[in-house]
Amino acid sequence: MAEIPTISEALQHGTSGSELLEGCLARIAARDGKLHAFVHLDAARARQGAAAGALAGIPWAIKDTFDVEGLPCTANSRLREGRVATCDAAIVTALRRAGATLLGKLSTWEYGTGTGAEHFDLPAPPARNPWDMTRFTGGSSTGAGVAVATGMALFAIGSDTTGSVRLPAAATGTCGVVITGGRLPLDGALPNTFSMDRPGPIAWTAEDAAIVLDAVCGTRLRAQGTDGAAGLRVGVVRDAGPGFAVPDADLAAGFEAGLAVLLRLGARISDVQLPWPASTCLDAARLIGAAESAAIHEKELRESPGRMGAALRDKLLAGCGVRAVDYLAAQRFRRAFSEAMEALFAEHDVVLSLGALHLPPRLGVEPESTAYTGETMLTPASLAGLPALVQCNGFAAGGLPLHWHAMARRGDEASLFRLAMAYERATPWRERRPS
Repeated sequence: MAEIPTISEALQHGTSGSELLEGCLARIAARDGKLHAFVHLDAARARQGAAAGALAGIPWAIKDTFDVEGLPCTANSRLREGRVATCDAAIVTALRRAGATLLGKLSTWEYGTGTGAEHFDLPAPPARNPWDMTRFTGGSSTGAGVAVATGMALFAIGSDTTGSVRLPAAATGTCGVVITGGRLPLDGALPNTFSMDRPGPIAWTAEDAAIVLDAVCGTRLRAQGTDGAAGLRVGVVRDAGPGFAVPDADLAAGFEAGLAVLLRLGARISDVQLPWPASTCLDAARLIGAAESAAIHEKELRESPGRMGAALRDKLLAGCGVRAVDYLAAQRFRRAFSEAMEALFAEHDVVLSLGALHLPPRLGVEPESTAYTGETMLTPASLAGLPALVQCNGFAAGGLPLHWHAMARRGDEASLFRLAMAYERATPWRERRPS
């Protein structure tokens, strides 16, 4: 078994929960002083012993926008200093019932949102990318990808509005998944928007992500994922459309190399286009997201703007300026786009594209980080509420991870895992961890 086991390996070999836990705690002690993935570690309670269940003894961690009884839930904000949760978020309860061992809370942007910029003005420092510590980890679940990539946790739970699970996965070489809305509970999570938030797991492998989802949702994604990619109808989006820069050369090359693997595995590949450009989807999502975030946090903005970090304050102020007619137009576009995507999925099982169009940028360098978080192919799945995942598909010449993004029709997570698990087993990328 590998030095840092996957969930699948740990379950297969019957590795004890105490051995897995102590391995994670040792890696946290050795590495997190520089990487800043964790903001609250709960080692004493984790050592009290694992419960029985499908994930018995598997150590995990969660973004600090979800409540965990007895732990702070500050969401990296001065406005929530001293706040301690009195009960578990629903997803924490579900994972405890499955026997998983919670290690603690992970770093995040303030309130789990922002503009894409890092201003280094929050209570906790930003997480560092373990592949290159001068690089961004993706937002807003910034610590989740770091913890999983380094083996400090075997999986993590983040939340995703327009990419906050999938972007950290892209930046850290992990697998980040969102599923059809409503299948994973959001009770007990600090909201970012009313209509687009979804929780999701980040794991080292697609198979591990399937194991976690099966344990919480009662699905059979791990078993369905073993059906392979043969016969899958894969629509390939090579062009994001007008409004965005061309993708970085390494990402484009990795994407084409990955398609060649899928062809060898028997997938049926054809070129498709999105019904509207990805930049138009971003425009709509920004109107909806900013307005809804401002409505949720209007009181804090009015009473304590000086205690907010610049990124959160800027987003909320922008949301206050969204006209009702523009918000409604964005929601009408969202419905039209969702219906058009349903038509696309009548002829394709999976739509495959890049996720971010750029490699992880230098931390704190603008406009690199805002381009990384904004110029993406992730927003279409967010607008339409489609299940989607980001998966590592190689490494750039300088060692940074590459990725692609897959989405399927609502309710068809099985097709995502058929593609991702088949590709994963046919390629060597999961053998390489950040040193």
